[in-house]
Amino acid sequence: MAEVRFKGRIIVLVVTVLLVFSGIGVRLALLHIRPAEWVLEPIKEGRMYEAKPMGSRGRIVDRNGEILAMDLAAYHVYVDPKYIAEHGDAETVSKYLSLEFRIPQDELGAKLRDTTRQYVRIKKFVSGHQLKRFKRRAFGVDYTPVDLVNGVETNIYLRGVGLEEAPIRNYPKGPLMAHVVGFANQEGNGSAGVEQRMDEYLKGKEGHLVSKKDGRRREMYSERIIDTKPIDGATVMLTLDQQLQYVAEKTVEKTCREFNAKAAWAIVQHVRTGEILAMASFPTYDLNRYAKAPVEWRRNRAISFNYEPGSTMKAAVIASALDNNVVTEDDIFDCEEGYWVYGGKALRDSHPEGEISVAEIIKVSSNIGTAKIALEMGDQMVYDSLRKFNFGNRLDVGIPGEEGGIFYSPKNWSKISVTRIGMGHEISVTALQIVSMMSAIAYNGVQMKPLLIKKVINPDGSILEENMPTVLGRPIQPSAARRMQKLLSAVVMEEDGTGDDARVEGYTVAGKTGTAQKIRPKEEGGGYYSKNFTSSFVGFLPVESPEIAIIVVADDPGTYTDSGRKVGYFGGTVCGPAFKEIAEFAVRYLRIAPEGNRIYVARPDE
Repeated sequence: MAEVRFKGRIIVLVVTVLLVFSGIGVRLALLHIRPAEWVLEPIKEGRMYEAKPMGSRGRIVDRNGEILAMDLAAYHVYVDPKYIAEHGDAETVSKYLSLEFRIPQDELGAKLRDTTRQYVRIKKFVSGHQLKRFKRRAFGVDYTPVDLVNGVETNIYLRGVGLEEAPIRNYPKGPLMAHVVGFANQEGNGSAGVEQRMDEYLKGKEGHLVSKKDGRRREMYSERIIDTKPIDGATVMLTLDQQLQYVAEKTVEKTCREFNAKAAWAIVQHVRTGEILAMASFPTYDLNRYAKAPVEWRRNRAISFNYEPGSTMKAAVIASALDNNVVTEDDIFDCEEGYWVYGGKALRDSHPEGEISVAEIIKVSSNIGTAKIALEMGDQMVYDSLRKFNFGNRLDVGIPGEEGGIFYSPKNWSKISVTRIGMGHEISVTALQIVSMMSAIAYNGVQMKPLLIKKVINPDGSILEENMPTVLGRPIQPSAARRMQKLLSAVVMEEDGTGDDARVEGYTVAGKTGTAQKIRPKEEGGGYYSKNFTSSFVGFLPVESPEIAIIVVADDPGTYTDSGRKVGYFGGTVCGPAFKEIAEFAVRYLRIAPEGNRIYVARPDE
């Protein structure tokens, strides 16, 4: 009986074991033949290959296609300490990476000893040229050391070393056009100048790639599920001309150093289209090392520096007086021998004059004569006339940082304000506004919108955006503009004019000097400094048929004599020669004939 029970237990045990193993076998078979989703999911994820490549950032070029900004191939060099510990040689990796990138070997060794990590960046943004000794391969790189082995090059397989694509922004011209071009940061975002304003066009569009990879982590091209290609950014073409820009930059630097100025800047504008052919500012900086430049050096003073213009404003006021028939060129005003009291405040001229005509007032730049003309015009007419020239408004040149100046309405003026505004005080402007005003006089009273961005071009060659010449307004009538052109020509071309240092041999030049005392901050007591000035010269040529207008401004130029007197700071003395230097190159380079007709089509398109 006991024997029967024992046999029965054995049979039950055997059956149970068979059933268990049969169940396991059936389950394994099911998992292999028709596995559950939870089993497949990690396998699929492990074999999945996904990437989101970014299109290259677009180029910035000058009007002739010269490259000013572009992307260069670059890489982050990284290591996989866990993989190196399991399959590689940490000592070899640290030795050769240390030699190549001049990183202490013990520092690299410490990073490789942390085998819990699979990604440690060793060097960021290394250009492709610097990595010429590296060749990517599965699970590592081939490295060719500098030293030969038995007289031949030998490749060393560095397992666990990787190169991650990370394009860098490159500026081939360095500091040239720095304040206009601007820069993009390491994340690829435009952070100044054209790079910032046109960031939406310049940025490449992200692609999307979903595929599978094999056992060696290589993509299986036949298994691609999604393959959306990245799109490169558009090319932005500027109106600036590289050659003219170079001359303008060297000239303002020379002016700044020669006359001991804190800063200097210049603009060259094509009169009939409004296109900016050069926009220079000094101090400047190298765009490839923008992070090392002081913030003040990165400031585009041509559009962002508000200053009282001084006598250059007389051109707008007297032109408006002629336009409104308040005066004629021959009307006589008593300039009080250089000293006049109005509203309890004295006004002086640097050169005493008696009774002189309006034409002579502009030629010798009489403060008193201009103040009396402004008084005849009245507060509202002066205000309305200067507003027509867009003083107090941004001109929207196309890059960040542009200021609109400060120009209050007559309700905020004092009794003497109109006499001071007429001579360029109690109003602040930018150099862009003044050259735009002078261009309007040169273009027979038509003020064109200043242009810096010429067009935006798709990678396929199609035009995404094109800025055509646009009329901002007509601040004065053609007859008044032509009369003013002659008056401004006398400033430069006649012997006793204040702008004779701006003459260009063989050409008739019109222009106006400006020398304004700088405002003293309220915390220093307000009013004006007695020995600190903003000096400028603005003009155009040829007078017969104007092509280009140029402005040069210097911040606080001049030197002190042993007696403490400041010399060498007047606009004609400091900025007149700089105007001449830029203009002499421009007329040759742009092929402008003395009478204003071009020999053949000049570079500014029409």
